[in-house]
Amino acid sequence: MEYKISNRLRIAAIVLMVLGALGIAYGFIDSHSVNEGNITEYLANEAHHGGDHATDAHGDEQADTHGDTHADEAHVQDGHEVEAEGHELTHEEHVLHQLHNRPYAALYVAAFFFFMISLGVLAFYAIQYAAQAGWSPVLFRVMEGITSYVLPGGILVLVIAFVADSHIFIWMDENVVAHDTIIQNKEGWLNKTWFFIRALIFLAGWSVYRHFSRKFSVAQDNADINDNSYFKKNFRIAAAFLVFYIYTESMMSWDWIMSVDPHWFSTLFGWYVFASIFVSGITVIALISIYLKSKGLLTFVNDSHIHDLAKFMFGISIFWTYLWFSQFMLIWYANIPEEVTYFVTRIEDYNLPFFGMVALNFLFPLLLLMNSDYKRIPWFVVMAGIVILFGHYLDIFNMIMPATVGDRWFIGVPEIGSILFFGGLFMLIVFTSLGKYPLLAKGNPFIKESEHFHY
Repeated sequence: MEYKISNRLRIAAIVLMVLGALGIAYGFIDSHSVNEGNITEYLANEAHHGGDHATDAHGDEQADTHGDTHADEAHVQDGHEVEAEGHELTHEEHVLHQLHNRPYAALYVAAFFFFMISLGVLAFYAIQYAAQAGWSPVLFRVMEGITSYVLPGGILVLVIAFVADSHIFIWMDENVVAHDTIIQNKEGWLNKTWFFIRALIFLAGWSVYRHFSRKFSVAQDNADINDNSYFKKNFRIAAAFLVFYIYTESMMSWDWIMSVDPHWFSTLFGWYVFASIFVSGITVIALISIYLKSKGLLTFVNDSHIHDLAKFMFGISIFWTYLWFSQFMLIWYANIPEEVTYFVTRIEDYNLPFFGMVALNFLFPLLLLMNSDYKRIPWFVVMAGIVILFGHYLDIFNMIMPATVGDRWFIGVPEIGSILFFGGLFMLIVFTSLGKYPLLAKGNPFIKESEHFHY
């Protein structure tokens, strides 16, 4: 069964990208309209209009934010202000850096969010091959289409990280590092050259596996009926890839996310990010499958397949909650200052998105998907999926924003523009890829079992 991206969908994706690009451009222009010459006037106007930040005394409360830094003079991190040459930062300097960091951070959050969806699908796809699952081969082409975003999406994340530099990763600023003993002790790992070398190794490994797995999957369709050699090759490379993946995904989460707070670390962080990546990827598999099925294309996908995807959405949401609570509870209970500051900042300055994220990622999936019958209702799964995706966007938002913009956060034009741009790009790449090969992996030895799957 063939699929070609419709002109309507292609135009919609391009329109989203154009609108998003305009929003991103506005975010940069607006943030840099405030400069050293008019920051005092900006804060005076804010105070006059009774803004949320009007009564902020000095900005020292933003304990673990590098949005509260003056790159040449000092650094506020994890509750400790590191001063250079005895100069103490002014409130104006804190605010100016937060405002200038915001468009970079908004762009990075959206770029990583859509990239992590494809990376989560890649892991799920490899697991299906390694486990020789019989229920899922009818969904393989959908998974392969989504994973086509891994390489371009990953490259864009790295380009943004390179351009943003210390606007996101404070340890990339040599002047700050020169006056920060903790970051100096991590320079063997946290340095710009080694950061991008590691990133390219990660991305190359993920992309090479994706390329060969897709190649073998298509080749299996054209092989003789008794020739399963390409399936066996896919099985072997999937098993090897999963070992590579679990190491590199953890290191990626340390580098690309956790290092925005270079004074803080968590030994659970790699698993925590993996759970967010995994459930987001599975959710998008379900959403795209339901969309294609509604167009009369995936006739071989039945409500049992949707039910199983929804089960994974439910189960991994609970797993994510377990990891979130484990990390939060252990740090809260130990009450070690350099650890607890991470959550203090988020609870004080990000109360709504922080606890709202927990509700969206735990309570809603629990209530919406606990009933087995509801997992078979497409519109119900779509509704739950939208909630889950928004919740995990907020998860990434909560990881990045406190360390870059402090309490100057807002989901406004830069954030929405970034979501629109990368959402449009994601749609364009994924649905174009879906049209390259038939939607049924007919050569897979488990395809008949998958077509007649009922639970």
